[in-house]
Amino acid sequence: MAVRIQSMTAGKPAHLIFTFALPLMAGNVFQQLYTVVDTMVVGKYLGVSALAALGASDWLNWMMLGIIQGFTQGFAILMAREFGAGEHARLRDVVGSSAVLSAAFSLLLMGLGQGAARPVLLLLQTPEDILPGSLLYLRIMFLGVPVVTAYNLLACILRSLGDGRTPLQAMAVASAANIGLDVLFVMGFQWGIAGAAAATLIAQLLSGLFCLYHIAGLELLRLERASFRLRGRQALQLLGLGFPMAFQNCVIAVGGMIVQFVVNGAGVLFIAGFTASNKLYGVLEIAATSYGYAMITYVGQNLGARQYRRIRQGVRAALAIALGTSVAVAAAMLLLGRTILGWFISGTPQEVEQAMETAYFYLSVMSAGLPVLYVLHVTRSAIQGMGNTALPMVSGVVEFVMRTAAALYLPLAVGETGIFFAEPAAWLGADAVLALSYLLVSRRALRDGPEEGA
Repeated sequence: MAVRIQSMTAGKPAHLIFTFALPLMAGNVFQQLYTVVDTMVVGKYLGVSALAALGASDWLNWMMLGIIQGFTQGFAILMAREFGAGEHARLRDVVGSSAVLSAAFSLLLMGLGQGAARPVLLLLQTPEDILPGSLLYLRIMFLGVPVVTAYNLLACILRSLGDGRTPLQAMAVASAANIGLDVLFVMGFQWGIAGAAAATLIAQLLSGLFCLYHIAGLELLRLERASFRLRGRQALQLLGLGFPMAFQNCVIAVGGMIVQFVVNGAGVLFIAGFTASNKLYGVLEIAATSYGYAMITYVGQNLGARQYRRIRQGVRAALAIALGTSVAVAAAMLLLGRTILGWFISGTPQEVEQAMETAYFYLSVMSAGLPVLYVLHVTRSAIQGMGNTALPMVSGVVEFVMRTAAALYLPLAVGETGIFFAEPAAWLGADAVLALSYLLVSRRALRDGPEEGA
């Protein structure tokens, strides 16, 4: 099936954003199956201790992924802008430079991850009985950093051209492979947590190869050797877009690790319950991240085409769609949460009951705060699409401060369940900064001037 390139500089903004986000949502559903299936197989087949070990590695693993996604999404902002402006030669140069920078960063991050894994787990006071499993999982996942980077860059290239369907198809293929390999490696070969990690990386490799195959057929992106030459000004521009986004995700992840530090002191069953709900975090924000990806592409293309009025219209439309979606997702989680969480938790009746109470309470708190999270994704992505990644980085720092303060002090005030309010507090703090940032950036970047088109 051919790649579907789509210009978002003409047509109804609400329709464009929603239809572009739909395949991204479906793709994110398949991507979340990586995590969910790993958790289900590990939790049900290997028990609560293995589930806790998986959970103890979550934020460090997410930090690595967040840094990778930050850089590649930052690079995609410039790609979308050049595509929207019709500058295809410059687009090819941006893609080539992004590939070189991504390859260099992936090797650097792989080495840093291997060196930092054990010291960070010890710093987080990971319980001794789950430390080996957490460390093994991270070692394998960090070996696959180049694979993960390649997929994220290739998917970002496709999304910057308005194609959300090919990444969806890639995720569908990879998800099916991941499910089969999870069962084979963990339950068949008895490889334990290592099998879950290996299955995820192989599935990610398949998704990357799928995207590469389709990009290779695009005449628009026929790269030459010169396309891979770093140009000083362009490379600095790419780094200026990517680094703040990577740093923002890194800071957010550090806040998450502080939360994990507090959770690690509450016992294995509490960790297991927390992990079960935390694995649904990605499911809760599937639509939010999809709207975010859509906004980066929509705003970037329209900025390149100097369609400033359409950017404001698109932001308003996306906020309305996102808020409606968040209410629907929250209602579904509150109604079906216990049933879904039951897929992850096993053990004695007493263990299951205790872990379930922890998990459902946390899930309820996060669900209630979803409208705040959805506004965060849309607003942050709109600002980034306008080429300002510094102010969203500031919002990430505020998110870190709010999450850390809530994690450290709320449990002292209301008990260990106070930790569950750290996420909504972080989202609320970030939203306050982003609302002001959007007003500032939109007045500067979208100041009335000569527009092209209506």
